[in-house]
Amino acid sequence: MRNDVRERREAKGLSQAALGDALGVSRQTVNSIEKGRYDPSLPLAFAIAAFFATTIEEIFHVA
Repeated sequence: MRNDVRERREAKGLSQAALGDALGVSRQTVNSIEKGRYDPSLPLAFAIAAFFATTIEEIFHVA
């Protein structure tokens, strides 16, 4: 699954660690999500979307 987490995080000037802290997950989890190696749980996907004030569909793209 492709996603725009990295682009949105960088646009806000956040490090992976800072985003992880805001979401309650590790920097490694953020890195794995950005690289597409890990699909977040539904609650985490909702938290990511809420953090960026958008919808899950706008961030995560099923290809």
